[in-house]
Amino acid sequence: MLAQSLGLSYSQVGILKAANNIATSVLEIPSGFLAEKFGEKKLLIFGLLCAGIGYIGVSQSGYFATVCFFFLITGCGAAFQHSLSSALIVNNFQGGLRRKTLGTYNAFGDVGKLLYTGSFSLLMGIGLAWNSVVLPLAISACVFAIVVWQLLPDTHTNSRPTKRESAGKGTWGIRHPTRFSALGTMVLLDSMVQSGFFTFIAFVLIEKGASASHAAGGVVLTLIGGTAGKLAGGFLASRLGDRASFNLIQVVSIVGIIAIIFLPLQAVFIILPLVGIFVQGSSTICYGAVAEQVEEDKTARGYAVIYTLAAGASAIGPATLGIIADIYSLTATVWMLAALTALTVLFSVTLSGRQYMAKPV
Repeated sequence: MLAQSLGLSYSQVGILKAANNIATSVLEIPSGFLAEKFGEKKLLIFGLLCAGIGYIGVSQSGYFATVCFFFLITGCGAAFQHSLSSALIVNNFQGGLRRKTLGTYNAFGDVGKLLYTGSFSLLMGIGLAWNSVVLPLAISACVFAIVVWQLLPDTHTNSRPTKRESAGKGTWGIRHPTRFSALGTMVLLDSMVQSGFFTFIAFVLIEKGASASHAAGGVVLTLIGGTAGKLAGGFLASRLGDRASFNLIQVVSIVGIIAIIFLPLQAVFIILPLVGIFVQGSSTICYGAVAEQVEEDKTARGYAVIYTLAAGASAIGPATLGIIADIYSLTATVWMLAALTALTVLFSVTLSGRQYMAKPV
């Protein structure tokens, strides 16, 4: 809509997307450090206000340069969300309940995406101007900042550790550097698979004979399944443990991804929500395991590192897989997705095998 309204070129559209993502990636890790000084609540409010103000500015802008500036503001706001919210959750819940609440948080993130994009499409469809639709959605972010200020307890989850707790620990507070590195590699590969799958599944459907509109509908079906998967992943991990649940989800994901290659179009549409469940269900398990590898007073920065890796993988994954599709074929890209998923299983030995169902919290 911005491209049509402002007469933007494809490169200018790419610059807008890059401005948003770069601001988020650059500030993700600093947000973890700032949380240790100011607390998560203040920064969450700050992030929501930045997002709201940024999109209010976008809705009132008529020039590319000003839109780009406000996209930088929204990207800054996004950096003060994921890692801080995850840190709040894992520091206030333990064991299996931690996995369930983190899964619920991740799932509601996708619910928000579907709700806001769906509202935008619906209101645009009835003939409203794009900026008149963006404005109330942007204001709602500022309203939610007030809600967080009123409802979220003003707790500082990263309390100062004792000398005994800090002895022998690096400034990053990582308990097991090797395991944390393996977990980061898992998140990197898993994020490449997810971003690549959701980028190219529409083209796979079109190649099988679907129309562009039906292919877009297939993406929506997959996203709905993915939302359910993020929720289900947390509950599964609370019962089977991180390692067993992760391996189960990844094996089924591999089967589902390969099945898409060989099944006819109608059958692919039927299994897409199921494939979405398993492709995205693994992310909740990985994020739930972060707290096991980081000191409690350094949780926010630990999550900041992991989310930075995920954001980077989401940027380079589709580009790399797109090159494979150009050089070889789209089918080769799908096979690569299955191979990358299998590769994550090799690193799952670093995940905890502990089960939580016997000890309710």
